[in-house]
Amino acid sequence: MKKILVLLAFMPFIFGCDTGTLNYNNPNIPNYPVNLLINMGLPQYSNLQFPGYNIKDYSQGARGIVIFNTGSGYNAFDLACPNQAFNICTTPLSIASPSSIEAKCNCDSSENPYSLYTGQNGLQYPLKPYRVQVNGNNLIITN
Repeated sequence: MKKILVLLAFMPFIFGCDTGTLNYNNPNIPNYPVNLLINMGLPQYSNLQFPGYNIKDYSQGARGIVIFNTGSGYNAFDLACPNQAFNICTTPLSIASPSSIEAKCNCDSSENPYSLYTGQNGLQYPLKPYRVQVNGNNLIITN
């Protein structure tokens, strides 16, 4: 009986472990393969060396990718509006400036912007995240 109670007490820790995979089930954004290398030594990416700054890259993802320096790491999100049908909302998220910490979907009826720290704005789906690995002066963004 004691063994069962001990096992039940540790079940959240056993089954709650992250396997390292992104499980993002948003029916509005297609799953395009992403494998993006950002060299922060290049002038167009140098802002990423400073906390609170972002850059956008339109070469991959559904509508492009925004990479954001949180101060304790990097976040990367798709620029597709997560709460709108992909074929209806064809404009990418708008980000006011390289030092902006928020993104806005012009297709949403909500006035709440998405946080580049969390990807959330209170609607059903947050921004679609991508993995970011730091390798020296390079960022490797994948899904």
